[in-house]
Amino acid sequence: MQEKPESQLHSCIEKIESAYEYMLAYAAQGRKSEPAAGEGSDGPSIRAFLEGLLWGIEHISEGFTEAVQNLNLDDSANQQIKKFETTLSADADSASAAVEMVLNVPSLSSQVIDNLNASTHVRSLLTDIFVLDEVLRLHQQNQAE
Repeated sequence: MQEKPESQLHSCIEKIESAYEYMLAYAAQGRKSEPAAGEGSDGPSIRAFLEGLLWGIEHISEGFTEAVQNLNLDDSANQQIKKFETTLSADADSASAAVEMVLNVPSLSSQVIDNLNASTHVRSLLTDIFVLDEVLRLHQQNQAE
């Protein structure tokens, strides 16, 4: 069953934000390496969160485009949205490259996750999400009035 566009966008945002929060906690643990499966692991695997993050990143542009299509925007707003879609897509591509590189490290230390958190690519994408979420909410609110 295919998700509704708003639902897909919401799923992407949720995966990205929850992964980022988990990454902050993982980075703070000071791990030299990640625990092997079943060996003293005290929660979900950092890799599971990174894979969820990657899924969210890979689908965020599509989810945003579909969510925007459900709005009845004037030409000016549509033009500005199109410009932002280009930025979102570029930031998602950059963040995706960073996450894929980190996922290919044999054992993930807190330091590498901390560096990924601090990456301007990941932070740009997070900021994009905050902006798009608020802009869509305001457009939806305006149309409901």
